[in-house]
Amino acid sequence: MDSEDRRRVLDPAQDGAALKALTHPLRLTLLGLLRQHGPATASELAARTGESSASTSYHLRVLAKYAFVAEADHRDSRERRWKSVHDMTSWSNEAMRRTPGGSTILGVLHRRQIEHLQRSLERHEADLESGRLSRDWQEPSGVSDAMPRLTPESLAELWEAFRAKTAELTARDAEDPRAEQVVLFTAGLALAPDPVADQRTDASAGPGVTDATGAADAS
Repeated sequence: MDSEDRRRVLDPAQDGAALKALTHPLRLTLLGLLRQHGPATASELAARTGESSASTSYHLRVLAKYAFVAEADHRDSRERRWKSVHDMTSWSNEAMRRTPGGSTILGVLHRRQIEHLQRSLERHEADLESGRLSRDWQEPSGVSDAMPRLTPESLAELWEAFRAKTAELTARDAEDPRAEQVVLFTAGLALAPDPVADQRTDASAGPGVTDATGAADAS
């Protein structure tokens, strides 16, 4: 199936309720688990998350209501199995911010992603330490906080190049037994000039001095 067929693009003006449904942390967790590990029952997801099966069942039904998940083939008739309908959910940030309450929803979703990054980092480190991941993954894995100066058009081009290259490499490695699930977090957040920093003059600062958040690629 083409990667675009596995992406759901939400319209903030028409799909506000669906977007709001995604702001619940457990729903996002359940959706992520189904996308990462494939179909599962409410009980299986409860065991993974530490929640009750009643809670996971309820939130799965909410996700199904807004077409994020659907019933999968059942192993038996005793319990429903659920699957993710899409591999990715996206939206227009501009359209989101034009929609009443959209900026708040966008902020919540971004913070949920940061929480996911923290959990993923902790799991990555534990997997390397325990040997569940081979040492081959130690060098290429990492986090970057590069701070280039780009125009809006260049940032949009960078996003498109990243998506295209990711799709290309995913297809190339699809049948390679060495391939593992990789969690990719990318952020392109423009920052206006700091008015306080602009007013400061530090004659002692040489050309090699940078803000701590402008560290070199840490991967």
